[in-house]
Amino acid sequence: MADSFDIPAPDRFTAGALGPPGQRVFYLQASGEGVLVSLKCEKQHVGALADYLAGVLADLPEVDPTAADDARALIEPVTAEWAVGSLAVAWDETDDRVVLVIEEQVIAPGETDEAGDAPDLDVSAATARVRLTREQVAAFIATAAELMQGGRPPCPVCGGPMNPDGHVCPRSNGQRH
Repeated sequence: MADSFDIPAPDRFTAGALGPPGQRVFYLQASGEGVLVSLKCEKQHVGALADYLAGVLADLPEVDPTAADDARALIEPVTAEWAVGSLAVAWDETDDRVVLVIEEQVIAPGETDEAGDAPDLDVSAATARVRLTREQVAAFIATAAELMQGGRPPCPVCGGPMNPDGHVCPRSNGQRH
């Protein structure tokens, strides 16, 4: 079973990607109180989390999004503790914090992971709980927006991502663009 983490007062929370467009591996990373946690995730996790958090911030007093700019880059080397399965967000009005609970992706018995390994019999998920300031949330949203734009360009016909050498377009009867 993977380790769980609780970072009640992080000094940083960010997202990043390593590798060339089309082959990037995305991470969420938090640190605080002597702990550094890197979690492998999908690009869609980063985008959806940023969109949701932007909605949460829209209902709260405005903050300076550059206040946490010094904590936007990943701390390397990046070693993922586990892969992200689900995300949950809550607002703690008393402490003026956004609470993010990240749950490990669990592989069900009978399934295999990316490496072809079968999971342990214990299928309980590890969690990471991070209590973010509104400034950290605003900086995360800005970082995520940059990450989303740093991907492969869209095909002008189907909108799907194109590799540097083009792609087989489903809307063009398999023509290469």
